[in-house]
Amino acid sequence: MDGRSMNTTVEVPRGLAGVVVTETELGDVRGREGFYHYRQYSAVELAASRTFEDVWHLMFRGSLPADAAERAAFAAEIAPLRRLPDAVRDALPALARATALSGPLAGLRTALSLLGASAGFRPVYDIDPGRRAADALAACAAVPTLLTALHRLGQGLEPVEPRADLPYAANYLYMLTGREPDPVKARAVEQYLISTIDHGFNASTFTARVIASTGADVAAALTGAIGALSGPLHGGAPSRALDTLDAIGTAERIEPWIRERVLAGDRIMGFGHPVYRTEDPRSRMLREIALGFGGPLVDFAVEVERRVEQILAELKPGRELHTNVEFYAGVVMELCGLPREMFTPTFCAARVVGWSANILEQAADSKIIRPAARYAGPTPPEPVPALG
Repeated sequence: MDGRSMNTTVEVPRGLAGVVVTETELGDVRGREGFYHYRQYSAVELAASRTFEDVWHLMFRGSLPADAAERAAFAAEIAPLRRLPDAVRDALPALARATALSGPLAGLRTALSLLGASAGFRPVYDIDPGRRAADALAACAAVPTLLTALHRLGQGLEPVEPRADLPYAANYLYMLTGREPDPVKARAVEQYLISTIDHGFNASTFTARVIASTGADVAAALTGAIGALSGPLHGGAPSRALDTLDAIGTAERIEPWIRERVLAGDRIMGFGHPVYRTEDPRSRMLREIALGFGGPLVDFAVEVERRVEQILAELKPGRELHTNVEFYAGVVMELCGLPREMFTPTFCAARVVGWSANILEQAADSKIIRPAARYAGPTPPEPVPALG
């Protein structure tokens, strides 16, 4: 089999850029148009008009809730899954201590594996679609509880138990802070979460699907996706984009600071995207949310965006470089009171739904994803040298 596959290899761009590897009904990104969608709906319109649970229902079950009763039924199905099994809850203090230097996202990888093992998640290859969906639903519901518990334990605080009466985003903030959140801030976070549920075949989504294609269980596929997300070139950028604003400090420093880094070949966190050739629609939406809050941080961010785009247009002519989702995501999360070490974990609390929908779609196709690599080392076979 391997020999035949080597005879049919096809050269593709580095990083598989632009290579279509499967078909999906979950959504797409149109980079030249500055548009992306979940199934048949604009993701930005969904974020503006629907709840997180509604979009979760869309991704898992193929349609938005038809009415208030269907919405309530789905919320009631999710709520009890937020509570952790005793075996997982009891292990979290030690896990938080062990990952104290790495943070909640690192702890989540282990915690989610433990959750899958304690709940008896089985390989998706061996179970029916109903059981796969139940495992995915349980994992998604538990992720915010795991993240907030690990964060609080790392701060020397007791975890806060989830509340069944609060929506997904409000419950997340409640478990993080121990206080029922301001509705305006909860809605802002909810809109951010909706806007980041899915975004084409990004690195973490592709990782989840590769693992699912082997038939592994849902927790294994999600754990791999979290590992991919943790990289600073993927989900690790929201806090780094905000760090850029801190490093610039004042309006007078924008031009010299940016010019120095661009001329040195450094990447400006929060600007540019591998897919979009126009403004990132998520950034546009989050900018509007930030402007609704107002204040010095928002004013400074808007000015930095304007000046950076001018400088990039001058120094990199012919390239469309605009803010991406991370730039204003960091601003919005800061305004809503989230600690910076929880920015990427918060991204994860949304993307787990998109990963899981992709895992379920991939599990319906038993073909393993098995690409080839072109060998570029010393010419074989060479004689094995004797030990001198």
